[in-house]
Amino acid sequence: MTVLVVDGQGGRLGSQLVKEIVQRFPEHDLLAVGTNSMATERMLKAGAARAATGENAVAVACRRADVIVGPVGMVIADALLGEVTPVMAEAVGRSGAVRILLPSDKCDTLIAGIGGQGMSALIADAMDKLGVVLAQKTTQEG
Repeated sequence: MTVLVVDGQGGRLGSQLVKEIVQRFPEHDLLAVGTNSMATERMLKAGAARAATGENAVAVACRRADVIVGPVGMVIADALLGEVTPVMAEAVGRSGAVRILLPSDKCDTLIAGIGGQGMSALIADAMDKLGVVLAQKTTQEG
């Protein structure tokens, strides 16, 4: 399975996700794509073996991914202070991959029902969901 982590701005969320995925799911192919070079570099430092940067990299990676993990802003054009282009948002939204998106106030989008969960709790929940998705997809292919 190919797990794609997408992030922008400083890559903080992406680097946390990469670190968790490398530790919990080392048997799966991990690809990190940043909307900018700083985000990509931070995800590489967190343990991603493969990474790319930019609009076309997001579009291509979304076509190849089985699961996409990242901030909810990745499906909102002009989010993350304009770093998410319409092409990127469309690529993530139209991908055949399962999407696990974490809420973030950095994209000026508030998601009702989230409560006061901190980012650590959201990342833990995302990793639990990723484990379920990977197990289901692996069983279906096997």
